[in-house]
Amino acid sequence: MSNKKNLFEMGANFDDAWSADNKTKPKKKENNEIKLPNKHQLHFAKEKRRGKVVTIVKPFYLDKKELTTVLKSIKKLLGTGGTIKENSMEFQGEVKEKLKIILCDLGFGLKK
Repeated sequence: MSNKKNLFEMGANFDDAWSADNKTKPKKKENNEIKLPNKHQLHFAKEKRRGKVVTIVKPFYLDKKELTTVLKSIKKLLGTGGTIKENSMEFQGEVKEKLKIILCDLGFGLKK
C-alpha cells in the first residue's frame, strides 16, 4: 500500500502541463533614477500607527548611502527617530513644519 493517496488533499489534480502562477511574487521594479535635491518633488503624508503619529516624506531619488546620510542628519536636527522604507523616509511624531524647513535648507524641492 505504498501508493496511498493523501486524504487531506483538496482541489483538482493538475498534470505536469499545469503550474500555479501565484507561487512566486513578481519582482518590484526598482527605480534607480538619481536626481539632484532641487529636482525632487517631495510630498508629505501622516499616518497613525498604534496610536502614534508617523510623518512620511517621499519620493526620494538618491542612492542608498546618500539617503542614509541625509536621514541621519535630519533625525539629529529634529531630535526624533526615523527610518527609510523603499524610497521614502518615515519620522516619529508630527514634524511636518520643522521637516519642511530642514528639507528646504538642504536644497530639496517640495510639492506645492
